[in-house]
Amino acid sequence: MHALVDRLRGTLLPAVVTPMSSDGVVAYGALTSYAEAIAAGPIGGVAVWAHTGRGLYLSESDRSTVLTTWRQATSTPIVAGVGVPRAVSAGSLQEAADATVAMAVAAASHGADAVMVCPLAALGSLPDGHAAAVRLHERVAAESGLPLVGFYLHGEAGGYPYSPQLIRDLLELPAMLGIKTATLHQAIGCQDAIWAARGTGKLSITGEDRMFGPSMMWGADTALVGIAAAQVELSAAVLRAWTGGDHGGFLAASERLDRFAAATFYDPIEGYVQRMLWAAVWEGLLPEEAAHDPYGPTLPASERDTVIRCLEAL
Repeated sequence: MHALVDRLRGTLLPAVVTPMSSDGVVAYGALTSYAEAIAAGPIGGVAVWAHTGRGLYLSESDRSTVLTTWRQATSTPIVAGVGVPRAVSAGSLQEAADATVAMAVAAASHGADAVMVCPLAALGSLPDGHAAAVRLHERVAAESGLPLVGFYLHGEAGGYPYSPQLIRDLLELPAMLGIKTATLHQAIGCQDAIWAARGTGKLSITGEDRMFGPSMMWGADTALVGIAAAQVELSAAVLRAWTGGDHGGFLAASERLDRFAAATFYDPIEGYVQRMLWAAVWEGLLPEEAAHDPYGPTLPASERDTVIRCLEAL
């Protein structure tokens, strides 16, 4: 556990996309070459099955093959997002917890090094939701045998605010590697979450694509972000400059990343996956036919033009 914390601290883990056709068929040939290209970059690991990779939408068979492909492409740690797959009809919180645990067990069997537990949003409104969230993480760890990343996810993506006390209680669990914040634009919530992790020895992981630089200044020491699914070096440069104490370089790198984030992460936020796929095509990471997000909103061609103009300017 402590060795994995030390190995990941200060590194970048791209939350990678899953190449697909327009009808949602995973393009495995494109996935293999994409995985090899990302694995060759300045990364400390990768996150699969996350929101960016549409992990909860994939079939069980596709998830298995996606994880196996990444396991073959990299020896760095793989963190798999786990939650309630869209194909599972969870009529109760117990069933939702069962589905989350089952996904974690599957991740372990296919070679994941850790799992990131997607929040069960319904817990946020329950009187005993705090304790239930802790119990869920304990159960995932016990049944999967893997270390965990907690996930404070913004409501637009199906999460709910984790209180500072919940974060501290989660990080007291022996199996926890750290907590990831993806609050979107909730600066106060992000600050409070990062500060709650201080002194625990665990990772403070930023997932803040639109507050990447500020979250590092607030205390985040590791990054797991969808914006690194393409143009990995843009994100890596910010992290590298900050950890190296190069504050001038940090400001310059942050400004470049912020410009890319502004061209990819905006309303409708769910459109960011398609925008990142367009960026991957422009970069030569994916072929056109494998750069579709059938689960997000339909976007106008002008938005692709915005992404490309930004990349050309950078």
